[in-house]
Amino acid sequence: MSSYPVHTIESAPAQSRPVLQRLQQTFGMVPNVAATMANSPVLISAFIGLFERVHASSLTEPQIQTLLLTNAVTNASEWPVAFHTALALKEGVHSADVDAIRQGVLPKDARLAALSALARTLVEKRGRLAELDRRRALEAGFSAEQILEVIAVIAASTITNYSSNVTRPPLEAQFEAFAWHAPAV
Repeated sequence: MSSYPVHTIESAPAQSRPVLQRLQQTFGMVPNVAATMANSPVLISAFIGLFERVHASSLTEPQIQTLLLTNAVTNASEWPVAFHTALALKEGVHSADVDAIRQGVLPKDARLAALSALARTLVEKRGRLAELDRRRALEAGFSAEQILEVIAVIAASTITNYSSNVTRPPLEAQFEAFAWHAPAV
């Protein structure tokens, strides 16, 4: 149970309200993780800037959702795994690939597998990417610039993953079918 209020647009601190309104327009709802992040106008404002840049990158939405889901699983963040499972499926990521990522293995789609492996490696090795890892992403058809864009996706994802792990927002009813529980440590 969260010890952080799950704000509405009306109850959020004044500086957080414009961000929640933008998220409402984007998703047709204010995601609970954002509603808890709104407790800190600094955090939610930093997040929205990065969020908007990531979704305007050269990566496709299925690729971005693959990265976000991989990061959520790697960071053992339950709310984001459910949320990004729903979004990945909505964006056309094959259900078998989504299931693979949720189980901590690579998807069968070769390009998504390369992105997923890159993201997991960056998170697990704290950005210390070996030349072989970089070369694998390039060989899968991603540019050097896109490898850097993956870092931006990871940064945005880390904000929601860590916020979720700290604030423990409740899972919305529409995502309950995608609930996921982190393996015991």
